[in-house]
Amino acid sequence: MTQSPSQDFAGVTETPDRFKFDEAALHRYMLAHVEGYAGPLTVKKFKGGQSNPTYLLATPAGKYVLRRKPPGKLLPSAHAVDREYRVMTALGRFGFPVPRTFALCEDAEIIGTAFFIMEMVEGRIFWDASLPDIEPMERGAFFFELVDVMARLHTVDYAAAGLGDYGKSGNYFERQIDRWSKQYKAAETGEIVDMDRLIAFLPTAIPTDAATSIVHGDFRFDNVIFGSTSPKALAVLDWELSTLGHPLADFTYFMMVWHFPPTIRGGLAGLDLKSLGIPSLEEAAARYCEKTGRSSLADFDFCLAYNMFRLASIVQGVYARALAGNASSPEGVKMGESVAPLAAMAWRYAKKAGA
Repeated sequence: MTQSPSQDFAGVTETPDRFKFDEAALHRYMLAHVEGYAGPLTVKKFKGGQSNPTYLLATPAGKYVLRRKPPGKLLPSAHAVDREYRVMTALGRFGFPVPRTFALCEDAEIIGTAFFIMEMVEGRIFWDASLPDIEPMERGAFFFELVDVMARLHTVDYAAAGLGDYGKSGNYFERQIDRWSKQYKAAETGEIVDMDRLIAFLPTAIPTDAATSIVHGDFRFDNVIFGSTSPKALAVLDWELSTLGHPLADFTYFMMVWHFPPTIRGGLAGLDLKSLGIPSLEEAAARYCEKTGRSSLADFDFCLAYNMFRLASIVQGVYARALAGNASSPEGVKMGESVAPLAAMAWRYAKKAGA
């Protein structure tokens, strides 16, 4: 998945025809359901977001963000905007950094698909994990902030947050491997031998540790809004893949950035991290263990293989939707080229884990 320049994803654009909806109907809905809302309303689409189309709603008094299911035929269990809304609302009550939520509409008659409305959080989003726009002496603070936010998420009492039924406890890897194997097969456009090998191997090597926490599912730099002048995380975005699951699956997903080359999602592999002021993978892992009380990151190679397989399956789904004309961004078609390299990388880690 070649890292595109931030300007390809950041900012807003006029809404393409296939993602337009009845703005007058949305205005009427917001008058009835969003406290303090008043028009007139201007709608533009954010350039980013491969899965759920996201829109900037501007009014004279303030800005909102609308996130909706995409139009067209969708894969089973995908695009769960209702789950995003639920988890952000619950975590917001605990003071966790998420946008404030205003309303969830599951009535597809309003704008054509289910959607929710949240606040627009102003700040900085970084699309390249090497943080080229930040001074080297300041970069470490951003990485450690993300590690701390993950540790904080994984230590939230999910039952006390009203999320005890947000996912099944135990057997997380088994369920996820089954899910993403089926999603991959449903979106398959050609044979990739390494994906078939992973589908066969991963269920045989699942860790026995059954820790459970809230997991984000797609935690990375460009899903976090930082303060405009500080490394403080103001809001974690894109909770579509969140559930109750294994915290190490979530954390090792974030750690893939140390294993990816710069051409894949702005990865760090091969860079001189010390001169760049970026913590090593070992330093990040040690901080996470310290913040969560873990003694080590067990089953690390398996977790990396699993996450790379899972990402390859997700990307294959985006590619299949792009071919069908339903992807939220035109970058989706280009993503098809990255599935085989991701699968190959996953299989290398699977072999380290005993395959």
